[in-house]
Amino acid sequence: MRRRVVITGIGCINPMGNDVETMWSGLKESQSGVGYTSIFDASRFPTRISAEIKNWELSDAGEDEERWKFCGRHSRFAIGAAKQAVEASGFLDSLKDPTRFGVYLGSGEGNQDFNSFTHMMTAALGEDGELDLVKFTEAGLSTLNPLVELEQEPSMPASHLAGLFDAQGPNANCLTACAASSQAIGEATEIIRRGDADVMLSGGTHSMIHPFGVTGFNLLTALSTSNDEPTKASRPFDRLRDGFVLGEGSGMLILEELESAKQRGAHIYGEIIGYGSTADAYRITDIHPEGRGAIGCMNMAIADAGLAPEAIDYVNAHGTSTTVNDKVESKACREVFGENAMNVPVSSTKSMMGHLIAAAGATELIVCLLAMRDRVLPPTINYENPDPLCDLDYIPNVAREADVKYALNNSFGFGGQNITVVASRFDD
Repeated sequence: MRRRVVITGIGCINPMGNDVETMWSGLKESQSGVGYTSIFDASRFPTRISAEIKNWELSDAGEDEERWKFCGRHSRFAIGAAKQAVEASGFLDSLKDPTRFGVYLGSGEGNQDFNSFTHMMTAALGEDGELDLVKFTEAGLSTLNPLVELEQEPSMPASHLAGLFDAQGPNANCLTACAASSQAIGEATEIIRRGDADVMLSGGTHSMIHPFGVTGFNLLTALSTSNDEPTKASRPFDRLRDGFVLGEGSGMLILEELESAKQRGAHIYGEIIGYGSTADAYRITDIHPEGRGAIGCMNMAIADAGLAPEAIDYVNAHGTSTTVNDKVESKACREVFGENAMNVPVSSTKSMMGHLIAAAGATELIVCLLAMRDRVLPPTINYENPDPLCDLDYIPNVAREADVKYALNNSFGFGGQNITVVASRFDD
């Protein structure tokens, strides 16, 4: 028999709040964390809005700012959310063997040193417009701080967390775009299931609210350009949706082997019972039009959980607010749930907090756990204009009371990566 994996700690920092309960309160009240971008001057970009984290510093997590002064936003968010999760779990007090404690994250790139890069380019361009590599190198050597540049690496948050908590077990990071933190949680679950660790700190962290990130997504025409009304720009499944809104933040969970958690009397938020992973094998930026990867992924996770599709009580959708994703995800849900599809509530909390990219899946899994705990389904806000290609129950605009025992969380990434995680309320 495979070992059972439960969640004993959760933590988050995101545009809806700098802790779990503040976030959850805002989601239940249909609030929005979207506003005008202030991290950098976006006034000349097609998209001038984003969902930023406000009023939070690493010192709020009890950390010395000087110690982490070279860290990027992704590492800072990861440390803050991880400290919440570890404290909520309380497992460190009883951990006897640090080699049985690991870290598996889905983290994005860190510092994007845009100012240094532009300085180097300006210094190296001659009057003829040609790039002088010698001057470029000299400018780089005099400008760049190696510790700051190192923080660009997606693996740095996992390294920082291992050192912070003395986690000497398995340590890994995956960056499968928007599916990253869900994949990290699935793979961390498998590590515990097969006995290679007893506790895993897992989740994700990311911020792409920087000139390179916004430029890339604008070139892909993936971002909303509804700049006049920021709080209404993210509108998953709505007929007038025009792209997603970039968010940022971190979501972290403590995954623990069930018997270990029970022996120390831990509070259990829920259990990971199903994990599915597929690839569209189609195009880099397009979902397969028939949703074959999403369908396979959901079916795999439901089968891994030992459930029938009709047992699922709630779906937290990937629901990005792009034309293609929302119609294909809806199509995939209709295929998976069949005649029962209209009876399965589906919502996208990206309508309120934007798209956290690599951190999205973990954060949305935390939302699923809270929905099961409080028997409340978060809404999809800004759902005002029905789309005939998106015809499911999207919990429009207002939260809803409902008994949820089994929740399914979808995460689909650019490149065709698909991850589904099924969690259950813990009633043992």
